[in-house]
Amino acid sequence: MASALAACAHAKSGGPAVEQGVASALDDLHDAAARADEDRYFAHFAPGGVFLGTDATERWDVAAFRAYAHPHFARGKAWSFRAARRNVSVRGDLAWFDEDLETQNLGPARGSGVLSLHDGKWLIEQYVLSITVPNQRFRAVRELLERPAQ
Repeated sequence: MASALAACAHAKSGGPAVEQGVASALDDLHDAAARADEDRYFAHFAPGGVFLGTDATERWDVAAFRAYAHPHFARGKAWSFRAARRNVSVRGDLAWFDEDLETQNLGPARGSGVLSLHDGKWLIEQYVLSITVPNQRFRAVRELLERPAQ
């Protein structure tokens, strides 16, 4: 019990070791998706967690996101994201992050979100997946988005 309390007290103080714990959780999330390990992937989400996808309609609680993602995992191929850069900030039992992602299907993307500490484990409360658009290309993207869907 004393070691568990010490671990929680250390985690709440922040610092490089705690930030590394958050980074490890995110790395494991991405590894689980790349290996199509559905149970391990969704174990990284808090019970009330939310995933915001790249489409404006994609705001999923864990159950809805898992229902959407299950066919991908069941085929043995979910998605492959690798953090090329990541910032993590921790305050108490909350952490927030932003990461530039290398992806196979989306090209350059960004993940950001919030994790909270649950019994010594960092769990995702919110993950936001975004596709980044260079400022000099925004006008072309906006024009494309304004066209009627085909």
